[in-house]
Amino acid sequence: MGFGRIFASAVMGLAAFAQASAQVAPPTAPVTDAMIQHPDPKDWLSWRRTLDSWGYSPLDQIDKANVNQLRLVWVRPLDAGHQEGTPLVHDGVMYFPGPSDTVTALDAVSGNVLWVHKRELAKDFRDYLSFPDTNRNLAIYGNLIIARGSDDHIYALDAQTGKLAWDTTILDYHKGAKQSSGPIIADGLAITGRSCEPEGGPDACVITAHDAKTGKEVWRTSTIARGSDPNDKTWGGLPLEKRMQVGAWMNASYDPELKLLYMGTSVSTPAPKFLLAGNDKTYLYHNSTLALDVRTGKIVWYYQHLVDHWDLDHTFPRILLDEQVAPDPSEVSWINPKIDRTKTYKVVTGIPGKTGIVYTLDRKTGEFLWARPTVMQNVVQSIDGRTGKVTGNPETIFDHIGQTRFVCPSSTGGANYQAPAYSPLTRTMYFPAQNLCESVTAVKPDWDNPGYSVAAKIGLSPDADDKLGTITAVDAVTGKTAWKYSIRAGMQSLLTTGGGLLFAGDAAGRFRALDQADGKVLWEMNLGSAVTGYPITFAAGGHQYVAVSTGFWLGDNFTPELLHGTQGTLFVFALPDAGIGQAGPLRAPVNPEPEAASVDPAPGGGAALKAIDGMFSAMQAAQGRTVYAQHCAACHGANFSPAGGVPPLKGDAFLANWKGRSLADLYAKVKTMPPGAAGSLSDEDYLAAMIFLLEANGFKPGEPLDPAMLKGIGFAK
Repeated sequence: MGFGRIFASAVMGLAAFAQASAQVAPPTAPVTDAMIQHPDPKDWLSWRRTLDSWGYSPLDQIDKANVNQLRLVWVRPLDAGHQEGTPLVHDGVMYFPGPSDTVTALDAVSGNVLWVHKRELAKDFRDYLSFPDTNRNLAIYGNLIIARGSDDHIYALDAQTGKLAWDTTILDYHKGAKQSSGPIIADGLAITGRSCEPEGGPDACVITAHDAKTGKEVWRTSTIARGSDPNDKTWGGLPLEKRMQVGAWMNASYDPELKLLYMGTSVSTPAPKFLLAGNDKTYLYHNSTLALDVRTGKIVWYYQHLVDHWDLDHTFPRILLDEQVAPDPSEVSWINPKIDRTKTYKVVTGIPGKTGIVYTLDRKTGEFLWARPTVMQNVVQSIDGRTGKVTGNPETIFDHIGQTRFVCPSSTGGANYQAPAYSPLTRTMYFPAQNLCESVTAVKPDWDNPGYSVAAKIGLSPDADDKLGTITAVDAVTGKTAWKYSIRAGMQSLLTTGGGLLFAGDAAGRFRALDQADGKVLWEMNLGSAVTGYPITFAAGGHQYVAVSTGFWLGDNFTPELLHGTQGTLFVFALPDAGIGQAGPLRAPVNPEPEAASVDPAPGGGAALKAIDGMFSAMQAAQGRTVYAQHCAACHGANFSPAGGVPPLKGDAFLANWKGRSLADLYAKVKTMPPGAAGSLSDEDYLAAMIFLLEANGFKPGEPLDPAMLKGIGFAK
């Protein structure tokens, strides 16, 4: 077959895909607020299934006695990108949020694709946002699938066809606000928060509510106190333009009886507070739990967990329980002496922040009840039991530039985006975490390009015993540790079920089922890549299924000997009687007409870039800059300010890492990128990207390079 015929066949295949992607899904019952607040056990309708953020399903067909028979029934590869997705399932249809605004509807039993919606994004949006492709979850309401946009939009798709129903701009993505988590639905409102990059200033730091049917904005609430806010003075008169990065980048929990949303916030920038208005100010509402009136967005009460100097965000799930409060002083460090131990409280609890400290509050009033650590921490010195006021450890707080402190946990946690779970069977909360500490130094702020103004070296905590990941099971009533499970690999998100099981994935690719009662491993499987997605369980056709996804994780440098893939893949498991290889719904055949396609190069088109005589050109570096912006900046930073755990690509640290190694080695490393999509770019683009790195590190176009460095990469003529 000639090249022209091959090319024409490829065009026909693409046309078929475009038409097939519009396939209609089976009709499902419109989803109501009542269904979301009390979901059918067979469905998974919200991020953590229920709005109390339990991460629990009452399904019990798969239990402790038969889980060892669990087997894989279908898989689906996912698009390249940073993958932390949560499937939704309703009436046997699964909806999955892929990276970069891809939503896929699938038959939940067979895995057959029903439709795919890929939203068109501006070419430059990655220049303004780090990790913009992260999409943790979707929401469902009525007949709509509601998603956040990578470019600071919120939009809805018809659940049957995948066609766009509405699209609303929240913020201009050029202003630096990123949405890594999708909405939850509370009383007909789609609630979203965002991480507000420093360049976005205070206006980017907002929680918003939109009418889930129409996309119309109902309210927006600033997470930075200002103006008429009574807590404006906590910023010590700091100019508004220097109040930044108090984000709310995970999801809210919701109490429909109290009409209150509970959402957490992040660090303010720069992190060392002596660089702002002083260490004595609290800079509300950073690192706080906010209780907001769902109807108006008004902050009803707040509780500040920590005045942050190190980037220890407190944005993670708040678990809502109606439970007795009887903390055991033998394990619970800080207790309110006024607790009535015979009373049932409405509490908001869990580990809200990277410190790994469990905080339990009265969710009506915000009154402090008790708190205790789960991993090594040294940033909180004490908590006043009567008032809940947190006092930081002065040994970890900075007071001048260049000062270095030993801090636990590190800025990557402790706790992080990995979600905990609660089980009513054991009245126990299960918390995933990493045993990490850091040696962190306060550095001079760059107000033209603001950042955290800290430089950290992160490693295992002194008490880790070479085990990075851990699960701590904490009794929700007494606060005592029921059991602990620790492994070498990083720990990922959790799921509890009515079968007495705790499902947990790790960063080395292992997916496990543990006994909720004692932490014993009952089943496990190697999925090949880090289990970065949030696991769920659902039922269809009388059978229970478990679903989870893999991707790439930024913490692999802590356990370099654990070799695994970085592929994004969706896996679904069931017991043997569910069967394998289900045919799924029938599709009408699509036979597109053949299309002619030219195979001649475009007139005046540039030839493939070449380097001669051991030199590179400014044109190559310019192309490399474009490749970097599109495929590398999300992890390594548009201005070479990488996310935590990502190796630097510019400066002394980068040059030291590659000292004595050849450009062939560097080129080979570049070709393993981006994570989860190695080899997905052309050789020309990989070469240009490497050349851009050379230019960024002081090598100049047109100047000879050492021939020995060039050997093996086709650089010289």
